[in-house]
This record gives sequence, structure tokens and C-alpha cells, in this order.
Amino acid sequence: MHKLLERTIASLDERLILLAPGARVPEFFENVDHNPVRHAGLVREMQRLRGNVYLSDGALSRDQLTNDGLHDTAEDHKSWHLLMVDDRRRVTGCAWYLEHPSSVEVDDLRVRHTPLARSAEWRRKLRKSVESELKQARREQLRYAEVGGWAVSEHSRCTSEGLVLALAGYSLGRICGGCLGITTATVRHCSSSILRRLGGAPLAADGAPVPAYYDPRYGCEMEILRFDSRRPNPRFNDLIERLRERMASVSIVAPSAVHMQTRPAFYEPAAAIAS
Repeated sequence: MHKLLERTIASLDERLILLAPGARVPEFFENVDHNPVRHAGLVREMQRLRGNVYLSDGALSRDQLTNDGLHDTAEDHKSWHLLMVDDRRRVTGCAWYLEHPSSVEVDDLRVRHTPLARSAEWRRKLRKSVESELKQARREQLRYAEVGGWAVSEHSRCTSEGLVLALAGYSLGRICGGCLGITTATVRHCSSSILRRLGGAPLAADGAPVPAYYDPRYGCEMEILRFDSRRPNPRFNDLIERLRERMASVSIVAPSAVHMQTRPAFYEPAAAIAS
């Protein structure tokens, strides 16, 4: 698998497109296209892919999509999007990365909508565990991010695309200054187990891991996983760093025609964050 990942990373300029959430793009990126029309078109293509994949899997019903088949969420309009494309530049895989300000609270996060957040047994424990993560991020001057919207077209599921998207989430976290993050991952298609192998881990509440749960909205079992962009599974750290370096030259599409660049406040060179 490492060899396959290495080949995909070697051709990353042709396979990966990043959609920025706004005009302010880190100076790290060298190939930025401030093009609102292209950005909007790629968001729609991504939403159509996600809608098709989730509908086919039974994770969504037709009435949860727009009239033209898009899976449109609030996160889509304020997140980074990592898009894998084929040789015809069609979107074949996607994930979003939503970075929050240091003032973010538990009630601002998507985790508040999970069944565990409404459970008499786990509501308090879940809140306490997420608050602990937020406090750690502030204490260590890290960003806090949510990751979601992971989808890969059926004909790409036996390739390295899903893994590259997950690893690129770690790389983007490092580029943006280092982050702690959280995701709700489906057990379907082994998504949660893949993220665990890369370094994701269950949240801990009062010394016990937060359990998996059934989510009736998606008709499947889910897990809440946390991750630290600085500390993936050591087996994948070199690949994440190579991805980070290659991402400097991938195509970045921003939704504004105004060219504004800034370096992240907590940016650290790779040597400082590798573990």
C-alpha cells in the first residue's frame, strides 16, 4: 500500500485540487487561482458526487438532496475542500476541513447533533471530553478543526484515493499551523477503521472511550474520532510530510477575485512538528 500511496503522491499535481474557504490563502501555496466561478462549479461537482455516493450507500434519502441531486451542507460554504480528480479532471473523491477560531465552543461543533449528545448517559461525558480537547488546543496554540464529507466514487474505492484524502487532511492541518481535530466517521466501508490506522482515536470521557453509536440520519453505525496533525501513526508520518511538501504546488481555487495572502499565525516548519 505504501508504494501505491507514493505513486499517487508523486502525481499529486495532477490528482489533487484544494478549494480555499476564502480569499486569504497561506503563502505556503504557490499556485492560487482566485476564481469564484470555477470555485462554485467545483463545489457543485463535489456536492453531486457526495450526493450520489451517499444515496447509493443508503446513508441519505432522495429528499435529503437538492432538486438537482446535490448534497449541500452549511460546512461546504466555509471549509477547505480536498478534491481528487481523474485524468479528465472530474471529481472522484472529496473531504472537507473546517478550521475554527480559538473561541469555538462545543455548541458550535457538529458533534452537538450526534445521538450521543442527546443521550442521558453520554451527554455530559461527551461535552466534557470535547471541552478538554478545545482547552488543549488553546493551551498549545493549535487550531481546532472538524473534518467530514469523506466520499469516493465507486470505481475509485479500490485505489489509494480515500487514504490520500485522509492523509492530506493531516498535511493541511500542518500547513495551517497544526491542529487538533474531530470527525464523525462511519463504520460502513471500514472508514472509521482506516482513520484509526492513520492515527485517529476515540474521544475519552472520564477515562473511558466514547462508544460507537447508531445514527438514524445516515442509517449506519458511527464513531467520533479525534486526531492531532502533529502525531499521526508513526508509520504514515513520512508520507504526510511528503504530501505536505507536494501540496505547495497543487492547484488552489479561492472563491474571491481579490488576491490576499497571509502566513498562518502558528505556522511551524516541518521539522518542528514531525513526531
